[in-house]
Amino acid sequence: LGPRYEVGESSSAAAARPAGGFRVDYRFVATVDREIMRDPEREVGYGITDSWDEIVKTLQGAPVSTDTELGGHVREFETRVRHDMDEIYTRLDDEQTERQLLAELLRIDHRRSTETSKSRTALQGQITVLQGQVTALQAQVTTLPGQQGLAGDPTQP
Repeated sequence: LGPRYEVGESSSAAAARPAGGFRVDYRFVATVDREIMRDPEREVGYGITDSWDEIVKTLQGAPVSTDTELGGHVREFETRVRHDMDEIYTRLDDEQTERQLLAELLRIDHRRSTETSKSRTALQGQITVLQGQVTALQAQVTTLPGQQGLAGDPTQP
């Protein structure tokens, strides 16, 4: 730990140690080891059997493949994976193209909506001006017959 630190025994270690000392008894462990070595087929514990033997028995019954057969299977698998990956990338490209098309259509729609809104505002202003002109003309028409009677009608004898 370094020159500045001193390692010592904690106060609780002395209290936990038996007063008369003790010797380690490994007889139980040795007995269990001998039992396991004598009967390798027995259950190891908790219902778990020695599964290595089961794996070996299963593999012994499996058909034997040659390197050529195995290589063929690997190539077939690789071909299938490449085909699937190509299909996935094609679908991704198609999706990206569709998204770009939709984004462009949304931009066009937004532009048209903005133009329509501006046109509507301009037309509303023109309508307001025209309504004012119509109101002024109506007032002139209303006052016209009274003015003609006062000034005299040149068309009448």
